[in-house]
Amino acid sequence: MQGSYDGAAFDEGGAMPEVMRRPRFPTTAGHEESRTLGATSPERLAHRLGWFSISLGLAEVLAPRLLSRLLVGSDRYANLIRLYGARELASALMIFAQGARPTAAMWSRVAGDAVDIATLVAAGASPRTNRGGVAIAAASVLGVTALDVYCARQLSREPRAEPGIRMTRSVVVNRPPHDLYAFWREFENFPRFMFHVQSVRRTGPGITHWVVNGPAGATVEWDARITSDIPNEVIAWQSLDGSQVDNRGVVRFEPRPGGRGTIVRVDLLYQPPAGRAGKLVAMLFNESPEQQIYDDLHRFKQVVETGEVMRSDGSPDGMGDVLQQPAQPLPRRRTIASDTPKSSHEESSGGTR
Repeated sequence: MQGSYDGAAFDEGGAMPEVMRRPRFPTTAGHEESRTLGATSPERLAHRLGWFSISLGLAEVLAPRLLSRLLVGSDRYANLIRLYGARELASALMIFAQGARPTAAMWSRVAGDAVDIATLVAAGASPRTNRGGVAIAAASVLGVTALDVYCARQLSREPRAEPGIRMTRSVVVNRPPHDLYAFWREFENFPRFMFHVQSVRRTGPGITHWVVNGPAGATVEWDARITSDIPNEVIAWQSLDGSQVDNRGVVRFEPRPGGRGTIVRVDLLYQPPAGRAGKLVAMLFNESPEQQIYDDLHRFKQVVETGEVMRSDGSPDGMGDVLQQPAQPLPRRRTIASDTPKSSHEESSGGTR
């Protein structure tokens, strides 16, 4: 039954690693549920065009007379070509200086392409130019212009990422993907392994209301909607506009080869209340989301494998509001010596003591 577990674990076939941690990296782009958080293709294209600008700019600056003779049949455009080469180098510097989303730099390249096209049209109209060379140059510039326009429009269309914290955590659980998906999909189960979550309740189709413990005893609430739901594979969510904590993320259930459990991978992007200052305050109270999600995955693994959250006797009060059971010693195994019958001498000596 969905969301129901009897606490039985898989057969003892080998130890599974507890939690595999991935380093947190700074945010550069908005989250997309269909792929891992990271750079998008327009961003990669922009940087490749930046390297193209460096190559072209160096050629125009270092050999302007040669290029002028090849294109128009004379060197009277050499100084203009050298000037355009300096512009190409400046465009490349702008692309790399603006980082992951060089939108303004790409539109400056489009403006430069328009100037190049106008120059080639004027050169082609002159009877003293090599029109074949001008035609080849114009075709090349038009091709590069198409790439520049495409890249600039894609970068402008995609929303800019808000400042935030991004992280990825994963855990290997000895359960098949469909069991883990079913448990996670029942959002009311979250307080069982997320000690900072007071409650999660459904308020509409694909909409949930969260009540979470914040730093210093404060309470934070927000509404979230499901943005992607692929049974037994992916669940993605995003907080609604106006939420106290802006967050979005995705959890993936990736089966391991040979039926050896499932990798549960969580990608999360969130904006701490009060920005970076709020994040520092949360860390002082040991309640930063980076720490919480790491501990939550530990407890998730324990709940779905054993039916309860275990703790060490060294921390008798447990953590947060989760009811935790004391650790129990493993059953003592019978040794070979205990299975060996005692000799008559041992029995007799034992009886005289």
